Amino acid sequence: METNNYKIIEKNLSELQKRIDSACSRSTYKQESVELVISTKYVEADIIRVLFELGISCIGENRLQDTESKREKLNDLDLKWHMFGHLQRNKVKKAVRIFDLIHSVESVTLAKEINKESEKLGKNTRILVEVNVSGEESKYGLSPEEAIPFLREINNLEGIKVEGLMTMAPIVDDPETCRPMFKGLKELSEEIRDENILNVEMNILSMGMTQDFEVAIEEGANLVRVGSAVFKGI
Repeated sequence: METNNYKIIEKNLSELQKRIDSACSRSTYKQESVELVISTKYVEADIIRVLFELGISCIGENRLQDTESKREKLNDLDLKWHMFGHLQRNKVKKAVRIFDLIHSVESVTLAKEINKESEKLGKNTRILVEVNVSGEESKYGLSPEEAIPFLREINNLEGIKVEGLMTMAPIVDDPETCRPMFKGLKELSEEIRDENILNVEMNILSMGMTQDFEVAIEEGANLVRVGSAVFKGI
């Protein structure tokens, strides 16, 4: 990889971290830290290697074949691989094998399939429940009202571990438009925590991308998914 590109990514990451830190200081919830997961679906393995050299260990992908190839090229690095995007049932077997955290579980059928494949591997797969807080028909995810009944239905599946919630806000010009949605997901996570559902934790609130991560952090996100802001200029 060109030295110039390395410097560009280093500069972008530095600017991004400053924005994250500033958003944390403005947040009502005063997060001490926010986990940054870099979406790398459009970049090659050599750039992921540079990200690791710059301190990034959490990588987000949504195309299984590409992820498998990148993992093979980077198997000397201690990376954590996050599954973004909709997961089809026929891809679960592979996804369970290669991902450390699946962000997009939104049906009992999918949860059961992940559980089945996880038990075959003797693995406890970490998952997030996807909630469609915007109500957009084009987006996957449970409605907020469905979340608690859903969690009660899957909480006895021993091959999975619910660690929190995820949402995807609409693509909009003004990120302030998304604030009520992020606020709603935070409130839902607190409501779920108060229910004390066995095998369900609300440690992770995955919301916010390049366009709106600062607003998401202000409303309680502790994991953000950023891609283009890191790679601009290369």
